[in-house]
Amino acid sequence: MDIQLQPGTYVLAVSGGVDSMALLEMARQLPDVRLVVAHFDHGIRPDSPLDRQLVQDTARRHGLPFVYDEGELGPHPSEAEARDARYAFLHRVRQAAGARALVTAHHQDDVLETAVLNLVRGTGRRGLTSLRSHPTLERPLLHVPKVDLIAYAKDQGLVWREDSTNEDTRYLRNYLRRHVLPKFSPEQRQQMLDHIQQSHAIHNELETELINHLHLHPGLSELDRYWFIMLPHAVAREVLATWLRRHGIEDISSAMLERLVIAAKTWSVGRVADIDRTHVLQIRKNLLALQARER
Repeated sequence: MDIQLQPGTYVLAVSGGVDSMALLEMARQLPDVRLVVAHFDHGIRPDSPLDRQLVQDTARRHGLPFVYDEGELGPHPSEAEARDARYAFLHRVRQAAGARALVTAHHQDDVLETAVLNLVRGTGRRGLTSLRSHPTLERPLLHVPKVDLIAYAKDQGLVWREDSTNEDTRYLRNYLRRHVLPKFSPEQRQQMLDHIQQSHAIHNELETELINHLHLHPGLSELDRYWFIMLPHAVAREVLATWLRRHGIEDISSAMLERLVIAAKTWSVGRVADIDRTHVLQIRKNLLALQARER
């Protein structure tokens, strides 16, 4: 099984599960690729130190640098809390190592799970295509089904650990993984993947058009309020989301967008709507202005 990475240094996220252990085995054989193995212990399970020990021993056996951290999140953190803590650590390691990108073991089954999960959560068009590679985040296994990774790991004689929390169907992702997606026939699975790919292409075209329209406004941090008020509600949500992301605001929920669009269209001049810990939206007579929060 082959993967592709450009020459350079990468931080490889390895949990100790079959997916990331298989990725480690593939990546370490790539020419002109230098790896830093990074492991994050969420502190959710009492046996999680055994995961770290496995990953550390494997990295040492292959002569690879190993870095880890402990999150101490407790037994029942939300999926978002666990993800945010993990990625914060991994990107710190990437920056410290001067690495070209972070590499994760997300695979084809994760693509399907994430798309269905985001549809249930109502995250819109971005939710269908959210699991993909970025300039600082490589996901070289997105085309590989889980069953193929397991077969590869067994063929290579790899050792991995099973995360018991993956069996906990109180987490929506686990419920979908165990009770919904297995009911897809091979044909339905492929149809879903095709729809996701088509949505990705449409999403990119829409993003380009939205950004081009935003360039016509008074400034990068300002929107013409009258123009915005006249937009259909659904379109206004998309415009606002793209505008916020252009300013580095990525943690955007559906509830946040709804609140901000209503504020932008209906609030009186001079009022200020909270966005996050560092940004606010100021309502002016003719403009909507994105500003840094006063400290």
